[in-house]
Formats: sequence, structure tokens, C-alpha cells
Amino acid sequence: MQHTRLGLVASITLAALLCGSYSALAQTAPPLGRVQSFAVLGGSAVTAAGPAGTVISGDVGSAPTPTITGFPPAIVTAGFTVYKAANAVTAGARIDAGNAYTNLAGQVCPPGNVIAGGILGGRNLVPGVYCMGAGDLTGTLTLTGGPSDVWVFQMTGSTLTTAGASQIVLAGGASACNVYWQVASSATLGAASAFKGSIFSGVSISLGTTANVVGRTIAGSGAVTLAGTDTIGGCSAPPVPTLPQWGASLLAAGLLGLGYLRLRRRSANAA
Repeated sequence: MQHTRLGLVASITLAALLCGSYSALAQTAPPLGRVQSFAVLGGSAVTAAGPAGTVISGDVGSAPTPTITGFPPAIVTAGFTVYKAANAVTAGARIDAGNAYTNLAGQVCPPGNVIAGGILGGRNLVPGVYCMGAGDLTGTLTLTGGPSDVWVFQMTGSTLTTAGASQIVLAGGASACNVYWQVASSATLGAASAFKGSIFSGVSISLGTTANVVGRTIAGSGAVTLAGTDTIGGCSAPPVPTLPQWGASLLAAGLLGLGYLRLRRRSANAA
């Protein structure tokens, strides 16, 4: 019996280790926290150039330097805010953006997922972590997977550049909100690019005219620069309380309820 129990414990331990190893290698969405509601976040500035026509579906801000220009004529959709002065919201988003960047950079890229030369055009990629020194998209990149599948792209040494009129196509129900781009330095999207996913750059992000991003543009120390008539958004939402917050609230409510019942019971016994 003792040997059977020891064998069972060993089996469970081995299974846990195997599952843990698999989870460590699987791609995951980064914790967004307070940056979740932002579609555009700069480090030194956010600049929207050109005539009216740029539309942002998400919060817009810059931290630690709160320089915002071009809003208006650029606009944000209803329910979101342009933060034009230093405030706790953008300061918190800056901290959580850094955490998300670090999370993405630290995910394991399997040897078979190294993109040779960083050439992204003409590929059809399944969910996973993909890495390259610098990324280049000319033409079409297709991402095929389900609604809950995640893609993480790591530009480990340099830039992400997309050519004019390049596009990312989603197939099989894949969601742009589950696509993440970690760029060590700067990202430059060409005019009329149709881009999918949230960019977290170490320095800056620039969009050519009429570029469309379904996701977020989150710069590091530099600026987010929009050339004009650009659209960004589709994934931003107010932060959702985390499970620990929900758990604390439920625990507090349960303790209050238990205390109330005990008081009633004592009152009944005293009567």
C-alpha cells in the first residue's frame, strides 16, 4: 500500500512538472493592467499631424512627458479620453506598459520559430512565439488560429518596419486583440498599412498616412507619431478587476455576513 501511495505521489509530481514545463513554453497574453484602456501611449509625446480624419478608439496619453498635439483635429471615440496633462492614469499605464513589454520579451521562442532575416511577408503562421532581430513586412502576413489563440512576435535587437499597403490577414477566427509585437527599438508602419495587434516598443512608433491598426500603439521612451488620417483601436477597454480583487471582495462580504448571522444567533439566545 505504501509503495502504491509513493508511486501515485511520484506520478502526480511528474505530471505537474511536465505541465509546468509546457506552460512555460506556451505563448500567453501579457498582463495589461492599467494600459488596457489605451490605444495610444507615448513616452515623450503623441503627435497627430495632417487634417481631420485620424480616429482613435481608446485612451490617448503620454508619460512621463505629457506632450499631446493634434487633438483636435484628431479625435477619440466616445467613452475614451485624451490625457493632455500629467496624471495618475497615464503614470499607472506607463508602469504596466513596461511590465507588459518585459513579459513579452521574456517569453520563450522555440528554435523552429526564428524568422530568418525577419521577413514576415508571404508567411502563414499558427499561434506561437516568433522571434527575429528586426522585422520586415512587405505584402501579406496571414495568422491562422482560433479566437483565443495568441501570437507573440519579438524583435529582439532592432526595429519593426512595414511597407506601404502591407497587411496582416486573420484566418480561422483569430483575433487581433491576441496578437502582440515586442519591438526592441522603434516600429514604423508604412502608409495604408493594415496592421493587426498591439505594438509595445522600446522607443518610438510612427504611422504613415491612412494606416490602420487594430490593436494598440504603446511606445517606450519615445513618441507615437501619426502622419494623418490614421485609425487605431478595437482592443482597448477599461481595466477589469483582477481575481485577487474579486476574491478579497467576496471574502469581505462573506465575513460580514457570517458576523451578522452570529450576532443574530446571540441575540436570539439572549432573548
